[in-house]
This record gives sequence, C-alpha cells and structure tokens, in this order.
Amino acid sequence: MGFMQAWMVWAVIAAVLIGLELTTTTLVFAMLGVGAAAASLGAGLGENAVLQFVLFGGVSIATLVFARPAAVKRLHPPEHRQGIDTLIGREAVVVERVDGHDGRVRISGEIWSARAYDGQSEYAIGDRVDVAQIEGATALVL
Repeated sequence: MGFMQAWMVWAVIAAVLIGLELTTTTLVFAMLGVGAAAASLGAGLGENAVLQFVLFGGVSIATLVFARPAAVKRLHPPEHRQGIDTLIGREAVVVERVDGHDGRVRISGEIWSARAYDGQSEYAIGDRVDVAQIEGATALVL
C-alpha cells in the first residue's frame, strides 16, 4: 500500500471513530479518532507502517490519559449533578457529635444522619465538615 493510500485509510478510520463518538458521548472514540488522525498525518508524510501504528497508539493513549479527563469535567461540570449527588462536596455543620458510628449534621438547612468517612474521626457540635459521600440517608463526612 502506498503512502497516499495509507493516509486515506487512517483518515477514514478517524472519521468513523469520531462518528461513533456521536452515539456514545464518552469521549473515548473521539480520542482514538485523534490518534488515527495523527497516524494519517504520519502516513501522509511518508512514514512507515510501524511508525503510523506507534503514532496511533501513542497519541490515543496520551489523549485518553491527559485530554479526556479535562474535557469530561468541562462538558459535565458538577453543577449538573442531581438529587443527593448535589450534596457531595458541600459543607455541613455538626449539630450532634459525629463519630464513626453516628451523629447529625445540617446540610443546606436540612438535618442528616452522619458518620465519619474514615470510621475513626470525631467531630464536635459546631464543627464544619465536608460531605464526602452519601450512603442511603447518611452523610459520610470529613
């Protein structure tokens, strides 16, 4: 296969992967599509097949590891959380001593049962804590 044909094959692969991304919106196929586009560029510059696959793999992995997490945060910011997920990360005030077994906190004006996230810490009345997780009707705080 000549280098002109190889770059076209990689370009089609990139287009298909990016097209698949429209059905998933997970940004995985898009990152693989960027890798295929890099391989297409390498093929267009006359690089051999081994280097084309190295470009595809290296760029795909790099975008999955470095670009995808930032893009996901930007596209799906925490403000779009719903229900009890909106409480995670919020500040709470201890209204009844909290330890690894029991306690009460006020989160956004509501009283919640609570316990220490690590199972060992203790928080006194008036302490400000952060909600790390919600388990059923109990806030795990730290």
